[in-house]
Amino acid sequence: MMNFLKPAPHKERMATEKIAPTYKRLRLQVFMGIFLGYAGYYLTRKVFALAIPDLISMGYSRGELGTALAGVSIAYGLSKFIMGNVSDRSNARRFMTLGLVLSAITMIAMGTIPYFTGSIAIMFVMLLLNGWFQGMGWPPCGRVMVHWFTIHERGTKMSIWNVAHNVGGGLIGPLAILGFELFADWHAKLYFPGLIAMGVAIIAWLFIRDTPQSCGLPSIEEHTGDYPDNYSEKSEQELTAKEIFMKYIFKNKLLWAIAFANAFVYLVRYGVLDWAPTYLDEAKGFSIKESGWAYFAYEYAGIPGTLVCGWLSDKVFNGKRAPVSIIYMVLVLVSVMFYWTSESILANSLALVAIGFLIYGPVMLIGVHALDLVPKKAAGTAAGLTGLFGYLGGALFANAAMGFVVDAWGWDGGFAVLIGACVMSVILIAYTWILENRGHNGIHN
Repeated sequence: MMNFLKPAPHKERMATEKIAPTYKRLRLQVFMGIFLGYAGYYLTRKVFALAIPDLISMGYSRGELGTALAGVSIAYGLSKFIMGNVSDRSNARRFMTLGLVLSAITMIAMGTIPYFTGSIAIMFVMLLLNGWFQGMGWPPCGRVMVHWFTIHERGTKMSIWNVAHNVGGGLIGPLAILGFELFADWHAKLYFPGLIAMGVAIIAWLFIRDTPQSCGLPSIEEHTGDYPDNYSEKSEQELTAKEIFMKYIFKNKLLWAIAFANAFVYLVRYGVLDWAPTYLDEAKGFSIKESGWAYFAYEYAGIPGTLVCGWLSDKVFNGKRAPVSIIYMVLVLVSVMFYWTSESILANSLALVAIGFLIYGPVMLIGVHALDLVPKKAAGTAAGLTGLFGYLGGALFANAAMGFVVDAWGWDGGFAVLIGACVMSVILIAYTWILENRGHNGIHN
C-alpha cells in the first residue's frame, strides 16, 4: 500500500519554452481536481443524518443514532492529524482518490447490505470508518496547495477552494431526494450519494497531479521567484515521519498557538450553528419556520465571507493571516453579543447571517496559516494538528458540553462560553502575530 501511495518521482525538466504554458494549464487542472474532489468528500460525510428518520421508524432511538453519528466526528479529528502525516509522505493524487473511494464504499455498503444497519454498534463502527476515510481529504489538498501555489496567493486560492465544502454539503439533500425518487427506497439516501462520490473520485484522479517536479516542472518558488522566508533547496526534499513531528510540529510554538485558537473558533462555529434552532425556540419563542431561513443563510453567508477573508490576507496584509483572523473574530464577538441580546426575528436573523459570514474566514485562514508555518513537506501534518484541536476540542465541546452548560446556567451561561471562546481565539492568534513580527515564522529549514 505504501508503495502505491509514495510521492510521485521527479521527471526530467521539460524544455524552457513549455514550462510557462504547462504550469498555467496544470495549476488550473489540479485546483479543479482538489475542489471537485473535496466537494465529493462532503457527499458522503454526513449523509447518514438524512437516513435517521427512517431508522427511527425501524425502532432506533434518537439518542442511539446520535451516538452512532458521533463516530464520524471522533474519527475525523484523529484521522485528519494522523493521516495528514501519512499524506505528507504520499502522492496527493492517489491519497485523495483512495480516501474518497473508501468513504463512498462505506456508505454504499450501509445502503445496500442490511447487516451494516442492523445494530447501533455496527453503524457506529461503519461511521467511525467513514470518519477515518474522510480525514484523508483535507491533507492532500494542502499538499497540492503548497506545491502549486505561492505563499502570497494561497489565502485567495484556499478561500475559493474552501467553497467546495458548501457546494458538496449543499448537494447532499437534493441527491438524497433524487436517489429516493429514482429507486423508491430510503436506503438510496446512503448509496446514491456514494455512487456519485465514486464518479467524482474518477474526476479527481484524472485532474490531480502530485508536485510540479513530478510533471517535469520547476518548483513554484523557482518558477515565480516568490520565495517564503528561510526557503532552501531542502524544502523540496521529502521528510520522514520522525523529522516532521520532532523538528517541525512538536517544537513549533506558533503552530500550537493557532491549533488551540482553532479549538475556540470551532467552539463558536458549532456552538452557534448546532444550537440555533433550540436557542431561538426556547429563549426567543421563534418557530422553526421563522428561524429556518436564518439557519440556512448562516452556512451560505460563509461563502462570500471566506472569499473576502482570503483576499484581504493576500492583498491587504501581504500574506499575513493573523491580522485578518483577529479582525474577523472581533466582529464575530460583536455579532454573538448582538445575537444574544436581540429580540426580534429580523435582528436575530441578521446576527446569525453576520456570524456565518465571519466565522468561516478564520476557520479557513487558520488552516492556511498552518501551511505557512512549516516546510511544504510537513503541510498535511500541520493542518491536521489544527483540525484535531478543532474537532476533538471545539466541535465536541460545542455538541456535548454546551448542553450541560445551558442546563446548569441557562442560555446566559452558554453565551458566556461563546464570548470567552471569541476572546481566547483573539488572544492566541495575536500571540502568533506578535512573534511573527519579531521574526519568528515557525520552524523552517
